[in-house]
Amino acid sequence: MKKLIALFLGAVLYTSSVFAQRNLEIGPFLGCSYYLGELNPNGFFDQFTHIAAGAVCRYTLSNRLAVRANLFFGEVSGDDSQSKSSSQRERNLNFESPIDELSAQVEFNFLEYELGDPKHSFSPYIFAGFGAFEMNPQGLVGTQWVALQPLGTEGQGTSANPNRPYALVQPAIPFGIGIKANFSKTICISLEWGMRKTFTGYIDDVSGTYVNPAILLANRGLNGAMAVTLADRSLTADKASDIGEQRGNGKDDWYSFAGIVLSFRLRMHSKPCASYN
Repeated sequence: MKKLIALFLGAVLYTSSVFAQRNLEIGPFLGCSYYLGELNPNGFFDQFTHIAAGAVCRYTLSNRLAVRANLFFGEVSGDDSQSKSSSQRERNLNFESPIDELSAQVEFNFLEYELGDPKHSFSPYIFAGFGAFEMNPQGLVGTQWVALQPLGTEGQGTSANPNRPYALVQPAIPFGIGIKANFSKTICISLEWGMRKTFTGYIDDVSGTYVNPAILLANRGLNGAMAVTLADRSLTADKASDIGEQRGNGKDDWYSFAGIVLSFRLRMHSKPCASYN
């Protein structure tokens, strides 16, 4: 998290110094976050939606285009026991994870927009870009949240699953829609919703198949018993029948940030000459 904050502040300072005579805005983001994956396959803005916050730095290129840097902090979660699907309830897995994201995006305004200009005071927009996020999925045992990645619940790094443990820092492609409007001559308010395409199925620590618990006990040392507990929490009495069966669908997970950005103009660009207009 500290590295992400340092990178964001560095980007703000660099942009402020290089583009000192142009429109530069910075401000807070407040909204919500959620994820779509095995433990919440259809959950847009459902009970697993959490409060999110962050900061945005936007540099206006023209009335139609802007570039921006985001630093967002959120949380995602899912719980099979609350699903309407009987097969999910039978699987009985749960998780929660922080989602800390640093991203760069391009905004395209459908209408001409300029902060402080009453003639061009609002516009719907779309955005897309690239970024990275940090996660740390945890499972609930009693009243204790336990980090799942170090346990290798799907046998990562063993004879049952030669794949390396998944990384906790992953790339993402953010994209979405929004609408922005002048709140005053120097303040812009934006309402937006964005999805994040990821390249991992392990935001929830669930993607592959059940492994033999004996392999986890033999390869996880002091954490072996905890790995076995969190690897297969199904309600079936015969856990041996789960070995080799599907635990997850193998597809990449998604997550979302949605909310309000209140940005303040730090610099004002000089007006272009009339003949240019």
